[in-house]
Amino acid sequence: MRNIMITLGEYIIKNQADYPSATGELSSLLSSIRRAAKIVNREINRAGLVTDIIGGSNGSENVQGEVQQKLDVFANDMFKNALEARGEVCGIASEEEDHYVAFDDERQSNAKYIVLMDPLDGSSNIDVNVSVGTIFSIYRRVSEPGQPVTMDDFLQPGVNQVAAGYVVYGSSTMLVYTTGNGVHGFTYDPTLGSFCLSHENIRIPEQGYIYSINEGNYIRFPEGVKKYLKFCQEKDESSKRPYSSRYIGSLVSDFHRNMLKGGIYIYPSGTNSPNGKLRLLYECNPLAFMAEQAGGKATDGFRRIMEIKPTELHQRTPYFVGSIDMVNKADEMMAEFSSHEKA
Repeated sequence: MRNIMITLGEYIIKNQADYPSATGELSSLLSSIRRAAKIVNREINRAGLVTDIIGGSNGSENVQGEVQQKLDVFANDMFKNALEARGEVCGIASEEEDHYVAFDDERQSNAKYIVLMDPLDGSSNIDVNVSVGTIFSIYRRVSEPGQPVTMDDFLQPGVNQVAAGYVVYGSSTMLVYTTGNGVHGFTYDPTLGSFCLSHENIRIPEQGYIYSINEGNYIRFPEGVKKYLKFCQEKDESSKRPYSSRYIGSLVSDFHRNMLKGGIYIYPSGTNSPNGKLRLLYECNPLAFMAEQAGGKATDGFRRIMEIKPTELHQRTPYFVGSIDMVNKADEMMAEFSSHEKA
């Protein structure tokens, strides 16, 4: 009960001494994200009552060719405006934008940070009242301060992240983040209008008993993934198999459940998206950072996700993330059957 009264703002201020070089800028940036999340949360909760914003297409597609929902665009605008309103961010990249966006007034061009984000993950589920989320990733710029941001600022490997997090809008709304010193979760209390500390120092169980994957694509999966699924489904009482299959289809929701209970989330190649569906910069890197900070692991089936050098803003990758023992087992089978295929 003592922790629940510590708000996100208070917690950020209390811990900003861990980042003396940021001089409060990173704390202010996180406060901008907090504010935008409150607005998006309000609109999601109202969506069932507001016919001009709930579900449905807004008549356009994003750069990946996916139909944009009205709330996708709304969430993107809210987070972009909140980040632009303060001087800590010199540019953003979003899953909903064709190109990165430079904030180029004098104050912002001197800012240290850039933000990459998926403003509303899983938005196609809004109109059936399934949990959705926001994912964000924060880096220091590599270009010269005082100049407009460049593509190199955004095409950094995940190991360069200084902070990352997500918001899950569900039966309760939670903001979960890391700045490289553990993962901490805050639950929104609408009576106070504040995010309050509810899950300090989250740790993913080393071994989970849940696997999350869209098995409708099974026939096109790599052989290593098929063998891993068979392993998950085999009966073995000593290792508590078969594991439970749980797939919501909203990445943040699936990841959040596995963070708390243990499990593995897989979106492999060999589906309708040959290189995997998930975006390296907006989804995979930030959640990989959080998984590793909580004692978990994230790979593309062969390599550590955060060591992949991006070559495109909207680059996709296969994704295996969650409990370390489960990801290790999946990687082992990927390597085994990859070598068989090559032979």
